[in-house]
Amino acid sequence: MTKFRAACVQMRSGIDRAQNTKDALSLIAEAAKDGAKFVATPEMTNVVDRNPRRMFENIAAEDDMPEIAAFSAAAEANKIWLLAGSFAVKVADKRAANRAFLFGPDGRIVAKYDKLHMFDVDLPNGESWKESAVYQPGPHPVLVDADEAKIGLSICYDVRFPRLYRTLAQSGATILCVPAAFTKQTGEAHWKTLLTARAIENGAFVIAPAQGGKHEDGRETYGHSLIIDPWGKVLAEAPGDEPCVISADIDLDRAFEARQRIPNLSLEQTFDVNIVKP
Repeated sequence: MTKFRAACVQMRSGIDRAQNTKDALSLIAEAAKDGAKFVATPEMTNVVDRNPRRMFENIAAEDDMPEIAAFSAAAEANKIWLLAGSFAVKVADKRAANRAFLFGPDGRIVAKYDKLHMFDVDLPNGESWKESAVYQPGPHPVLVDADEAKIGLSICYDVRFPRLYRTLAQSGATILCVPAAFTKQTGEAHWKTLLTARAIENGAFVIAPAQGGKHEDGRETYGHSLIIDPWGKVLAEAPGDEPCVISADIDLDRAFEARQRIPNLSLEQTFDVNIVKP
């Protein structure tokens, strides 16, 4: 894959896993019909629920998740690379993984990635989030070597940690995937800026499907899914927070051109800091 059409599926997932899967599959089929060969869905595609007790009653271990079989079948039927931006996967009685699954065109799971950075914050509007109380962080970054396309996986809050993306880019990533469920407040402030920075500083395409709107559990997410090229140009953007599909044509040569023009990946140095105390 050096030239192909990529699509982001924007969703408003709720508590019902079966309904979320049905909604996702409909939008995936729409993207494939439009010619997309790489389709990505947002973080927490299979369930959005901030009530831990109810969520743990609802989710399942990976081997017992029908949404995995459904996504596998969709990838194979449409002959696409399909990134489930993440599913909530039960890994213990009171612990879950925020896990992305990349399916190949044959329906096989090619890679898995567990979100590394937990969103533990208190926002000025009173919102408070502590993902570490529920989710188990992943052990390491993941780069998928899909022939010419080198795909770096990440999830949502990871985008605030540029060293992760620099590590992926220096390992060969020309596509950086950032499925997300950004809060409305932080999304309005930082979503496009952070994603554009990750694209420019790494000379890579950024594919960022998002959750959007007022969810069944009461949270509100920002939407505005994005596809950005390695020079920082927005190729496609969802106009708001409604469920939809956006798509753009990807030419991986543009990543190599950007890196030739600005060769910062090969020239980056580490420095000792001289701390001056007046």
